[in-house]
Amino acid sequence: MSDALLTRVVRLHAQDDLRIETQPVGDLRAGEVRVAILAGGICGSDLHYWHEGGIGTIRVREPIILGHEVAGRIEALGAGVEGVDIGQLVAVNPSHPCGDCEFCRNGLPRHCMNMRFKGSAMYLPHEQGMFRDHLVIGAAQCFPMPEGVSPGAAACSEPLAVCLHAANRGEAVSGSLEGKTVLVTGAGPIGALCVAVARQRGAAEIIVTDIQDATLAVARKMGADHAINTARDPEGLAPWQAGKGRVDLVFECSAAAAAIRDAVSVLRPLGTLVQVGVAGPTPLPLNVMVGKEILFVGSQRFDVEFAEAAALIGSGAIDPRPMITGTYPITEALAAFHAASDRSASVKVQLAFAAS
Repeated sequence: MSDALLTRVVRLHAQDDLRIETQPVGDLRAGEVRVAILAGGICGSDLHYWHEGGIGTIRVREPIILGHEVAGRIEALGAGVEGVDIGQLVAVNPSHPCGDCEFCRNGLPRHCMNMRFKGSAMYLPHEQGMFRDHLVIGAAQCFPMPEGVSPGAAACSEPLAVCLHAANRGEAVSGSLEGKTVLVTGAGPIGALCVAVARQRGAAEIIVTDIQDATLAVARKMGADHAINTARDPEGLAPWQAGKGRVDLVFECSAAAAAIRDAVSVLRPLGTLVQVGVAGPTPLPLNVMVGKEILFVGSQRFDVEFAEAAALIGSGAIDPRPMITGTYPITEALAAFHAASDRSASVKVQLAFAAS
């Protein structure tokens, strides 16, 4: 019986208080599946919760299981479930909009007023996350992957969906990326995957900037043509700053004021700045943005792009594995979080679970 099954979980009790605990899995209801989690990626939001006890005004007010980037194998089916089979590898979508609010009714579920996003402390009670050996979740949130795909690659579907949505937002206002010059600022996991998306969509030239050589090396493996350490080479973007700028579109993935200034400096007039990274209040060079008539586009999570991300990884059209720089068993979760915090050596760090 599912209620007799126990699972280990990675639970944050407060800032700097991460524990491995055990709890019952819970009952399997109609329309749900139970997934044996195999791999889970540590996201920047997980690190913020651990380091700071929250993200901006969102605070951890009760113990919360972290994790929203996972993949695993179906191990049990609830009544009425179709489309997935026991033993099948699935990528799990952490996003569950209500379907009833004005945004959901108007085709904008990512802006759902009642969003339940796994591993989020936005609401109270918190929406518990997916870093656990066994997870019960709606079957509709599980996307089958072909045999031969690694669980670690499948678990990258969620961050890839973020980047696909950013690309869709950019292309909606400036047209296809095909043949364009693209800059990606920040070579963390989202930056690395934005590079891969730009390459997959036919960008002619891709530049990536960061202040860490290790992350830039990974970005090259993901498809960047030029990798510039702006701390060591502050004039490295000069070729693309010539004239009024030579870059068509920027994926800004760092939310650092200096990176935003760099992005605006290389954009051509009527170029597009897609803001993917988030932070608190950040200075913007508005005079230059206005003078160049820069198109500023925000990008928030994803909608249908999760299915596209799973399909791209499943087909091999995008291979996220070069950015997976470390994998730790759940018993070493604390070490994994420390490693993920070290941007001089890590891009995407993942946890491996019991069923691995």
